Amino acid sequence: MSKEFSCAIKRIRFDENYHPADSTRLTTNFANLARGEHRQENLRKTLTMINNRFNALAHWDNPTADRYSVEVDIISVDMDVEGNGDTFPIIEMLKTTIVDHKENTRIDGMIGNSFSSYVRDYDFSVVLLDHFDKNPSSPPPVDFGDLHGKLFQYLLNSAAYQANFNKQPVICLSVSTSKTYQRTTNQHPVLGVEYKQDDYSLTDDYFHKMGLTVRYFMPAGSAAPLAFYFAGNLLSDYTDLELISAISTMETFQKIYRPEIYNANSTAGQVYQPSLKYQDYSLTQIVYDRAERSQMAVTQGKFTEEQFIQPYQDILEEWAASYDVQKPATKKRAA
Repeated sequence: MSKEFSCAIKRIRFDENYHPADSTRLTTNFANLARGEHRQENLRKTLTMINNRFNALAHWDNPTADRYSVEVDIISVDMDVEGNGDTFPIIEMLKTTIVDHKENTRIDGMIGNSFSSYVRDYDFSVVLLDHFDKNPSSPPPVDFGDLHGKLFQYLLNSAAYQANFNKQPVICLSVSTSKTYQRTTNQHPVLGVEYKQDDYSLTDDYFHKMGLTVRYFMPAGSAAPLAFYFAGNLLSDYTDLELISAISTMETFQKIYRPEIYNANSTAGQVYQPSLKYQDYSLTQIVYDRAERSQMAVTQGKFTEEQFIQPYQDILEEWAASYDVQKPATKKRAA
């Protein structure tokens, strides 16, 4: 029987008074915004963008476009590997709550949205870089992402996750700049027009090992498709308002972080290849240090190696070898 790890879940409200926890990855979108002299202004403007986008998409019975507001909680998961009280911050996600001011009610929004993981930093910024330094033209190692994928699925099956959340997470990220996307005739009333690509990106493969399938949709009013990673059925497992909460939250972060793609002044065409070299875009009035984010990913990857991978290597390897996860037999596109 596989060893049991202990998972503890903490919540911090992402609002204009938010200060990143000591354990938060500083490359995370919400943490990056919450530092420096413009921190409170950044946070206030970000939340306004989220609320405005939500109301634009949830336009029915909402004539003045101010019926809803979105509350965002940062969900941090600490894992105790040895059961001695020493924990490591394994994963962070976001949980939204929708406030309906017309009905004076609070509605569950999406769990997931952003995805932050120190182990992913280690995989991409230590393991992968070292591999490509030694083998420049070879594909990633066959077991790349295996441990991370199993840790993620272990979390979703844990008593801590199931006590706090009643649905599987949906992670919403940027599309890959290395791939080309083709618009389809499929259109969802909330998610918008679906795009497909001929080949999966390295990120798509990595999330597949976490048990997640990907589909790409461009909501109405968006400049580019978003990548939605999910475990069940994206179109039937979630309400319209849950989907809108994910779109409004993550599109806002992407407009700030990748304005060349998501704040472009033209909309993605029939055939679309995202590019960070695209020049016809608008900047938000929000300060974001993208260069620092890239530099710190390596630092955080090495921190993970020193504080988590190396100290617990034997335990993690033995656990991963015996932990059985349910994965698709073949990697298929969702129907």
